[in-house]
Amino acid sequence: MGIQRISSKLSVCPQILVKDLAEVKAAGFMGIICNRPDGEGADQPRFAEIEKAANEIGLAALYVPVQSGAASMRDVAAFGKALEDLENPVLAYCGSGMRSASLWSLQHTR
Repeated sequence: MGIQRISSKLSVCPQILVKDLAEVKAAGFMGIICNRPDGEGADQPRFAEIEKAANEIGLAALYVPVQSGAASMRDVAAFGKALEDLENPVLAYCGSGMRSASLWSLQHTR
């Protein structure tokens, strides 16, 4: 999956699949944040599929979609709120993990 730890509360990674969720839970994550809008890539699962499977195994899942390269301050605030709302540690994902890491960085510099 290519998980990169950003802080004690957050790690990021590229797109996850339903089959990855058991590994995410086993790694100790309590919640996930999806920063990738549905339909961005032909091979990505819809967030609703990830959310349903995550909830079935006790992982909270929040959808904070952000267009690649176009994060607004509203997006940054929504990401910060999602981090506050979820029990830590959290795994955020997008296409490559960079968008999620950037949101975290921007959230800490505002």
